Amino acid sequence: MRKNKTLAAWLAFLGGPLGLHRFYLHGWSDTLGWFMPIPTALGLYGIQRALNFGVDDGWSWVLTPLFGFSIAACALTAIVYGLTTPEKWNARHNPQVAPDDSAGQTRWLTVGAVVCSLLVGATALMSSIAYSFQRYFEYQIEEAQKISQ
Repeated sequence: MRKNKTLAAWLAFLGGPLGLHRFYLHGWSDTLGWFMPIPTALGLYGIQRALNFGVDDGWSWVLTPLFGFSIAACALTAIVYGLTTPEKWNARHNPQVAPDDSAGQTRWLTVGAVVCSLLVGATALMSSIAYSFQRYFEYQIEEAQKISQ
């Protein structure tokens, strides 16, 4: 079965946190594909804790960024897939076909996956970093105030 680069890029962007692109490219026995939903689920649990207990909950500000980092990592994977040359793509994922086979070609839908991944991935990464640092420094200030009293 030929592995289409455009489909793999969109699967990495849209279903990456669930490991869909890994299952498409490497089959159901791919270990990393089965582990990818774990940080996603932990991040969603952190968001749920923040909604229930507020942002001062320690576990929520530790777990919530995992969701953003999962999205950012999968977006980066989609970008790498989309920018891979047809020759490298076909040599790695379609060794039975010619190096310039259409399965590895870059089309407008591939470029769309790369652009969307760049937009969403950069936003998720920067938001996760900003949230993590903000909560960390607020925690440090709270601890310093406890010591000074």
